[in-house]
Amino acid sequence: MSFVYKEEEIMEFLLQNKSEFDNYLLSKAVNVREKIEEILLVGNVDLVNNAHKLIRFIVEQNEAELIAFAEQEGKLWATHSLTLSFKLEWIQAIRRTLWTFFYKYEHTKDVVSDAFTFFELEKKVNEKVDVFLKSFFVSYSDYKDKLIQAQRNLVENLSVPIIPVTAITCVLPLIGAIDDSRIRTIEEKVLMEISNSSLQTLILDLSGIIELDVEIMNRLLNILEGTAMMGCKAVMTGLRPEVVVKMVRAGLDLESKAETKLTLQQALKDYLVVS
Repeated sequence: MSFVYKEEEIMEFLLQNKSEFDNYLLSKAVNVREKIEEILLVGNVDLVNNAHKLIRFIVEQNEAELIAFAEQEGKLWATHSLTLSFKLEWIQAIRRTLWTFFYKYEHTKDVVSDAFTFFELEKKVNEKVDVFLKSFFVSYSDYKDKLIQAQRNLVENLSVPIIPVTAITCVLPLIGAIDDSRIRTIEEKVLMEISNSSLQTLILDLSGIIELDVEIMNRLLNILEGTAMMGCKAVMTGLRPEVVVKMVRAGLDLESKAETKLTLQQALKDYLVVS
């Protein structure tokens, strides 16, 4: 008697042997087995129940549901930064376990696959597993890229916090180190804000900057020059003595590009009164 692929009978057989199936699956996913509770806690991902969902989609050859499930899983794993190697090991363990229980099913029914039937079955199962893996990794990668971009945008906004104090005056307090990437972000954000908000005064507070190299100083002066070209007055406050000394020694001309005040408080008092 030859093997006939009957999805309803196969699913019934798998459900009847669910406990044995789960034990065998866990024995094949040694590393994941130790992380099941942690993954459930961190990402609310029930690996064992999800394995049975995937198996049903594979056995029933339900590609649309399988892809949707894979995309959902990809987003979950990306959101919670779950380890991809665990996912890959888990899917491969599901594949091996499913093949083992197909073999058990054949012998339970006292049937044997001929070569053609075996390869047809192999194609049905493995193609769907591969579709799941491809859809999962594409979804994971795409969503991870979106998360990284969102985080990058957040960091950029926090690193260049342009704060409006009146309708025409903003403050840009700079804190920490300024590297090539950050000075480029400062330039883009400042000029865009001047254009969008029709700013007339931009106060740059450098009291949180301990050190600036000459190249960054030059680029900062270029930003001040661009600010003036757009019709916005630049005011610089909080320059530390060591920064001023370095600028003087480098022969950098700050006075022609911006008004300077000792403190941010002084600048705000002057310009808020004027406003």
